[in-house]
This record gives sequence, C-alpha cells and structure tokens, in this order.
Amino acid sequence: WPVLLLASFVFYAAVGVPYLIAVFLLVTLAAFAGGLLINSQSSEKGKRTLLIASIAAVLLPLVLLRYLPVLLQGLQALGPFVDRDFLRWAPVAIGVSYYVFQAVSYLVDVYLEKIPAERHLGYFALYLGFFPKILQGPIERAEDLLPQLKAPYRFDYTAARAGLLLFAWGLFKKIVVANRLEGYVDLVYGDVHSYSGWALILATWAYALQLYCDFSGYTHMALGSARLFNITLTDNFNQPYTASSVMDFWRRWHISFSRCLLDYLFKPLQMRFRDLRTAGTALALFITFFISGLWHGASWCFVVWGLLHGIFLAAAVFWRPVQKTLAKKFALLRSAPARIWKVFFTFQLVCFAWIFFRARTLADAGYVVTHLFASSRGVSALLGLYENTGLFLALTSTLCVVVIESLGSRPSWQARFFRLPLWLRWSAYYLLILSLLLFNQDSRNAFIYMRF
Repeated sequence: WPVLLLASFVFYAAVGVPYLIAVFLLVTLAAFAGGLLINSQSSEKGKRTLLIASIAAVLLPLVLLRYLPVLLQGLQALGPFVDRDFLRWAPVAIGVSYYVFQAVSYLVDVYLEKIPAERHLGYFALYLGFFPKILQGPIERAEDLLPQLKAPYRFDYTAARAGLLLFAWGLFKKIVVANRLEGYVDLVYGDVHSYSGWALILATWAYALQLYCDFSGYTHMALGSARLFNITLTDNFNQPYTASSVMDFWRRWHISFSRCLLDYLFKPLQMRFRDLRTAGTALALFITFFISGLWHGASWCFVVWGLLHGIFLAAAVFWRPVQKTLAKKFALLRSAPARIWKVFFTFQLVCFAWIFFRARTLADAGYVVTHLFASSRGVSALLGLYENTGLFLALTSTLCVVVIESLGSRPSWQARFFRLPLWLRWSAYYLLILSLLLFNQDSRNAFIYMRF
C-alpha cells in the first residue's frame, strides 16, 4: 500500500493545484476520525450527532470550493473594501466531489454498521485517493475496495492483459472520438445564435455522444489501470443510450453515482414521505435529482438539468401502472418496434436535458430549446461530411464504438475474443494502437467530468 499511496499523491499533485492536496488530507483525516468516533459510540443519539458533524466536516471543503465563486460575485458590491484580485479567484475542485462522496458513503455505512470503521490510516487514505479513480470516480464502497487494497499483490497476466486493452479502448474513445466531436459541439454551442433547426439538433446529439465517450473513456482507463494491480473497480456505464426509459437510463449511466443517490439520498427521502405512497416516491425522486443538479455546480443550467430529470422520473412513477395495463391489453406495445420507439424517445428526453448541461448560460439554453424546430441555419457549415474528414472520422469512430460495445457487453463475446488465434488478436491490438497514433485529436483536452 505505501507504493500505491505515494503514486496516488504524486498523480494528484501533478494536477498542478497545490491546495487540493491539503483539501484531500483534511477530508481524509475528518472521515477517518469520524468513522472511529461513530464506531466507538454506544448511544444512538451520540452516533447520529457524530455522523452529522462528520458529514458536515467532510462536505465543507467541497461546498466552499464549489460555491465560493458565487459568494465572491456577491462581495463585488462592496467595491473598494475588498481586494479585487481575491474576488477574481476561481478555485478548482478537481476530484474533490468524488472522494468527498466516497467519504460520506463510508461514514453512513459505519453508522449503519454495514462495515466496521477502518483503523489503518494508510489504507483509508488509499481507499479515498487511489489514483485511477480520484479524478472522476468511480465512487467505490469501502466494503468493495478496502479488502482488495489489503490483499497481497500477485501479478496476474490475464488481468494485466485485459487491463491494458481496456485502457487503450478508453483512450481511443477519448482522443479519437470525444475530442473530434468536441470541435463540432463547440462550434455550435460557442455561438448558438448563429444556428437553428437541424444544426442545433445534430450538435446536441453529438454532445450526447461526446460526453459518453469522454466520461466512459476515462472510466475504462481507470478500470484498466486498476486491473494492473489486481483491483476491480465499478464499471460506470452499461450502454446508457439503449435505455428504454429515463429510469433505465440512470441504471446504466454513471452507475456508482446513481447507486449512491439511491442508497444515501433517495431511500431515506422515500421513507420520510412513505405516507404519501406514489406521490411520496415521486417527490423523493424529484428532490434527489434537484440535489444532483446542485452537486454538478453552482449554475442555473445544472439546476434545470437536475430538475428536468426529476420531472421525468417523477412522471414515470405515475405513468408506470398505466403503461403496464396498456401493455397487457395491446400486444403491439410489447413488440420490437415499440421497444425501438421507447429507446429513441428516451434518448431525445436525455438529449433535451443535455442542452442545459452543455449551454454556457440559461439564455443560450433557452435559445436552443426555442429554435430546435426553426428553419435550419448553419447546417452546411456544421456538416461538410465529404469536405471535412475530421467530422466523417468522428461519426465512423462513434459507429465503431457502438458496434464493439454492443458485442463486448456479452460475456460470451469477451471470452471468444481472447480465444481467437494469436495473430488475429494482435492484429486488433495493432489496429487500435495505429488508430490512436494516426487519428489522435489534441489529447491535451481535459475530461469533461473532471471539473465536477
């Protein structure tokens, strides 16, 4: 563990923001001490008080880093009484929300006696700061990750081979697909008033694909890196854009985050509103996703994005019994075309919410929404499929991702791939490496979810 912990500190320090190391140490010590104090307390009231105090201590750095810019904007009214250089300071919270969420889940699990408090500070620090996952997750449970970190290391060729392949695949999704799509998304969303109609629709679809390849690309790189050390992390994605409902989408998108929302926010809220029955479940979902929007940042765009998903999910709670009744009566609603329609409709709902997630301001998002079906302007500049090979490559690479991940999601196909003749497997490896070298599109572009 000392080597991995040192590597994690070096990796996090390489971000180039010195105060983030101090924040990590403060959160680690607060959560570690909080867990021990909760574990040592015998009375329920004492445990609950310590839990609340520990969670507050762990959340405080994140709240300050995330919402300090909003406070500083308010202080600008004081004018000459406040240092203007200080008012312009925009702190970054790279990775903070992920290990803070993980620390909160640990404290709650200790309080609920699902796990004992960890008594080894080194292992606990490694649990929060394990370098493959510190920047963008996955958000791991202590009961899943700590035993793996404590297990003696033995080199496993099969795990290392799978890990390297997974890392390369994640890198392909990021630098070949996501970074190329980013250029076209930025072209439109950087100046939305120059576009309308199909130009806005296509850019929004492209952003949905860019975000998926960017975020899942990092996840696969994290999973692949961890496999080199015989550590298995949670796969955050399971073909989310094939979901047949928004509820199904959240079972497939950012899975570790969704599970945390379910266990530590939605379920307690649902219990609190249980007397309201169906309405209580809908209200709990609405509040959960409103808070999810706030977690993403101090912006009205994120708040609206969270509220939209809250509305979609709350409406689904009321619609589900009606849908089941109709499906029993009409066989057409259980057919393959109906399934395809539900997937398409769900994708459009998710993309509609992504508009607010991507737009720079609420005004820009409002323009996009009100001009989606206006007469198209700027389509030829956006497309240029045959003149612009970059966009054509991005689209064909996206299709490649869809096909490979559809096949790769089946365990039989994964096993079958590694049983292929050696020359065929190495041909696939060389093709992947060659595409990374030839079609690399500015690999310096930061991962989107790193800022959360």
